[in-house]
Amino acid sequence: MNNPTPGKQRSRYSAFQLFSKGLSQEGWPEVWSQPDMKSSYDVVIIGGGLHGLATAYYLAKNHGITNIAVIDKGYIGGGGSGRNTSILRSNYLTPDGVKFYDRSLKLYEELSGELNFNLMFAQMGHLSLAHDDGGMRTMRWRAEVNKVQGVNSEVIDADAVKELVPYIDTSKSTRYPVLGALYHPPGGTIRHDAVVWGYARAAHEMGVHIIQHTEVTGIDVEGGKVTGVKTSQGNIATETALNATAGWSSLISDMAGIRMPVTTSPLQAAVTEPVKPFLGTVVVSGTLHVYVSQTDRGELVFGASVDPFTSYSMRGTLEFVEGLATNVLSLMPSLSKMRLLRHWGGLCDMTPDYSPIMGETEVDGFYVDVGWGTYGFKAGPVAGEAMAENIATQKRPEIIKGFGLDRFSSGRLVGEKGAAAVGH
Repeated sequence: MNNPTPGKQRSRYSAFQLFSKGLSQEGWPEVWSQPDMKSSYDVVIIGGGLHGLATAYYLAKNHGITNIAVIDKGYIGGGGSGRNTSILRSNYLTPDGVKFYDRSLKLYEELSGELNFNLMFAQMGHLSLAHDDGGMRTMRWRAEVNKVQGVNSEVIDADAVKELVPYIDTSKSTRYPVLGALYHPPGGTIRHDAVVWGYARAAHEMGVHIIQHTEVTGIDVEGGKVTGVKTSQGNIATETALNATAGWSSLISDMAGIRMPVTTSPLQAAVTEPVKPFLGTVVVSGTLHVYVSQTDRGELVFGASVDPFTSYSMRGTLEFVEGLATNVLSLMPSLSKMRLLRHWGGLCDMTPDYSPIMGETEVDGFYVDVGWGTYGFKAGPVAGEAMAENIATQKRPEIIKGFGLDRFSSGRLVGEKGAAAVGH
């Protein structure tokens, strides 16, 4: 009889066994192993973040394709998936965007049960503040588009904002008075590394090879078709490769001879010391370029928009911290005594219309799931589901038809800047 999978082993432990193992630190099964890389795979996914792992999972689960290698030059979730602030929402501006992100949110709602992994999803609600008449018009526009798509969003006034978040300064004497907000109850936060681990474990249990610390050095193309992927461990024969990277997506695509209209900029975030929970919703200000939420441990997580320059640097800067503190205190002056514990940076691939590039390319067998800017984590489940269908059927699903690379040559841009003026 075959041994049970690691996930099934773990689920059979009693509460006492879990407690005793936690104390002893011994006997835990591997969540996923580092397999020997084979000489050929049906699909090679470049990038071991949320999008790459979700695609592998849905290829195996929905389409029965398990001869897959997920390759990452670092460790699983060590890129953008491990550096984001884990905010989820679907209150976008365009019908394509709203439909797409709402499908992702629906998948997130059921994901803990599906993966048998506690993802700590908290649907605490999401507030997008408006500070002037133009901002209020945009929020009303977004609210109407959301409602047409069946998404729960509504415009509320400053008094309602104050009721939801008592610590926000809604007085008229501030430099950026709060006139109202777009309130999106289904929005919230999730534990980003748990999502990555959950998908990795589930894909591994279905036979997917997760290969860490292996760099992709080239993509073989013959006669306009993918024939293989070169790595630091050796060459892999394959007819299908997916570029699911962030930061280096344009470099990977260049290996296949595909140019990407993508620029890469740093994005920084910060976290404070833990305090008693007081913030019951995510707060975003596009005018001030700041967002804030509170974790289950009590820390406040802050972020802003991407840095105003292109770079591959992920070092934090004093300029960011000073600007962030100034803007946060404009909204919540009472936070002035809190101490900042740390801040960090990640890389964001930005496209001209602030929307992703998904689907097949001119090179047969070379697919892309890139250009996510600051909102890729929200879309992880639906992106994986759609790209798995695209690869398995060789037809682009309706939900991502508007995100193809061909839109830039035809002029059919998506245009999500009105819903992405700040990173989240």
